[in-house]
Amino acid sequence: MVVRIMGEGQVRLADSHLADLNKLDDELLREMQNGDGPGFRRTLAALLAKVRELGTPLPDDSLEPSELILPSSDATLEEVRDLLSDDGLIPG
Repeated sequence: MVVRIMGEGQVRLADSHLADLNKLDDELLREMQNGDGPGFRRTLAALLAKVRELGTPLPDDSLEPSELILPSSDATLEEVRDLLSDDGLIPG
């Protein structure tokens, strides 16, 4: 799957990593619902770091359709809330 991190670019990520990412996504969703700003910031950073670690960056000139779009590391709680679906940032 191709994942875009807003403001950074795209990475190719194996579907097998989605379960690990979903754990962080669930935690992020709970922190947002509870208004836990520091927890939200910490978990968003951990989620993006995990995507960068597990993914393979695509060339800057590659414009493949992104199957998943994640916010930038400096996104606010309100901005991320606007991106959420009922499943969080990562479906499943």
